[in-house]
Amino acid sequence: MKTIELLNYARDAWTRGEGVREIPSAIDGSTIASTGSDGLDFKAMLDHARNVGGPALRKMTFHERAWMLKDLGLAIMERKDELYALNPHTGATKGDGWIDIDGGALTLLSYSSTGRKKLPNAHVLLDGELEPLSKGGTFVGQHILTPHQGAAVHINAYNFPVWGMLEKMAPTLLAGMPCIVKPATATAYLCEAAFRILIETGKLPEGAVQLIVGGVGDLFDHLTGQDVVSFTGSAATAGKLKNHPTVLRESVQFVAEQDSLNASMLGTDAAPGSPEFDLFIAEVVREMTTKAGQKCTAIRRILAPAQHLDAVQGAIAGKLADIAAGDPREKETQLGCLVSTSQRDDVRAKIAELVEGGARIVHGDPDAAVGPEGGAAISPTLLRADDPWAADAVHEVEAFGPVATVMPYKDIDDAIALANRGMGSLALSLFTYDEQIAGEFIRGAAAFHGRMLVINRDNAKESTGHGSPLPVLVHGGPGRAGGSEEMGGVRGVHHYMQRTAIQSTPSMIAAIAQQYIPGGPKRKLDTHPFKLTMSELEIGDTLYTDARTVTVEDIEHFAEFTGDKFYAHMDEEAAKASPIFEGRVAHGYLILSFAAGLFVYAPPGPVLANTGLENLRFLTPLYPGDSMRVELTVRSKSIKSDETGVVKWAVEIFNQDDELVATYDLLTENTP
Repeated sequence: MKTIELLNYARDAWTRGEGVREIPSAIDGSTIASTGSDGLDFKAMLDHARNVGGPALRKMTFHERAWMLKDLGLAIMERKDELYALNPHTGATKGDGWIDIDGGALTLLSYSSTGRKKLPNAHVLLDGELEPLSKGGTFVGQHILTPHQGAAVHINAYNFPVWGMLEKMAPTLLAGMPCIVKPATATAYLCEAAFRILIETGKLPEGAVQLIVGGVGDLFDHLTGQDVVSFTGSAATAGKLKNHPTVLRESVQFVAEQDSLNASMLGTDAAPGSPEFDLFIAEVVREMTTKAGQKCTAIRRILAPAQHLDAVQGAIAGKLADIAAGDPREKETQLGCLVSTSQRDDVRAKIAELVEGGARIVHGDPDAAVGPEGGAAISPTLLRADDPWAADAVHEVEAFGPVATVMPYKDIDDAIALANRGMGSLALSLFTYDEQIAGEFIRGAAAFHGRMLVINRDNAKESTGHGSPLPVLVHGGPGRAGGSEEMGGVRGVHHYMQRTAIQSTPSMIAAIAQQYIPGGPKRKLDTHPFKLTMSELEIGDTLYTDARTVTVEDIEHFAEFTGDKFYAHMDEEAAKASPIFEGRVAHGYLILSFAAGLFVYAPPGPVLANTGLENLRFLTPLYPGDSMRVELTVRSKSIKSDETGVVKWAVEIFNQDDELVATYDLLTENTP
């Protein structure tokens, strides 16, 4: 295969760097690509991101950026065969590649969906509820989120060159912040190929993304407090970068995902022969062999009840013996290569540390020759630590390959202490069918782990498994794992935004946020809003309904019809005796039903369905003889697809004295 010359993408141009370095294939050590970044003007790249990319992205709304992510994700899917052709040279099998390539594209698509469903079609994100700061309601406070006006520097690991880039890029771009991507050199050729696909879509504004395929030179010297560093890699490298003088001086936000001695535990109830035992064994073997164990979430410590330790060891070893390791291009290969021979040597050295630290090899030979000559394949290795409290190394040393250590625990308290001894992990899984065991273990261990799975016979078929980070859940962990989080749906977007407290009038804050807030301006409609498509509706558009009087007969009929005969609705004396009411009151749900009757437009139209309500509050009792009216206001709009979207309506119900009786947000599915 002809050597691929990798180029940097700096200031919207493909640029050849100096200081060229050759990159070997994991399969046989032959040169697959050459790369270099010396000579780049890193300060100019940061300035370009801040002054060109940032303003262009911030002009777009959350929805516009979400649609952009969808286009990028679809482009990766349409051209993924180009990426799969390079994938084996990273050491990955085709199945491993699915996690990286398809998984990366699906992460973009997931964030596109999140942006359209959960974020407003606006430039500002509200954070929390409006805070009243005065009696008259003219002075209020609201937390908002706006994009940082700097650049996000993404430093990625070698094991997932596509997914690793896209899982950081998705929330960054959705937030409205440009990024500079720095992949690990060992697999930069696959990252660069995916990056080219993104650029060739023509969907990215100028300056939105840049690529460095080599060292970062003096890039860190030019960071500011508006920039964000998002890092994946070793704790040693993270420590150096976090303590860079500029990072410390400028208080640069640093998001780290680093070393993690993840654990999986077999519950005391899961004896050999139980479904949970079999599921546990299968998951451990899958985690040891997928991506040749080169996953930040892979299981490194296997916790088994002492009485089942031999059975667990034998079952894992038996399955590992059937694993075909070697050339990832071969269909029968289940365990591909490590990324390089230097990484293979590092794994061997770490295994030696584990043995010296009190563990012993019970399956596999890490020194055996496996796969094509010159390649980085290695056989899976299972170790055993009979006294995990004496074997310190198993809780401190991570062999980043197909390596794990099985160890016993005495009881739940002992298991919790052992799990937490890793001092922070990205993922922990527990296999049990006993809810009491699960509850006790999770409560004792959750503070030390970023994500925890409880897997059993009921959810195993649908479970994504121990090691699969999901775009809608946070990916990160405390302590050794870095102390930060990535992804997590909207939570991941927040990393690239600044929280600011705004104090002003409701009208002013509504204008700033481009969303209706209580007390904000309303525009009376001449046409019923349910007759209008989403594009025809504006934030603040309001329907003012006629009033309806609520009678005793209404209350009694509702009680008989629904069966809700709570004393406050049916017993005048008991209601008066209450410290809350002056007499019988209307049911809250009667009020909601009558409100719908006042504002609903019955014929078919752009409103397709009522999909729910949020934030319901009953504020003032409604007594027989009182009247009620509704003000229905467009609060926000979000697009689900080309065919449908969601309108959030602020519903405010008033009585005859213009006192608020109830408030809530109504969600309707509409045509765009």
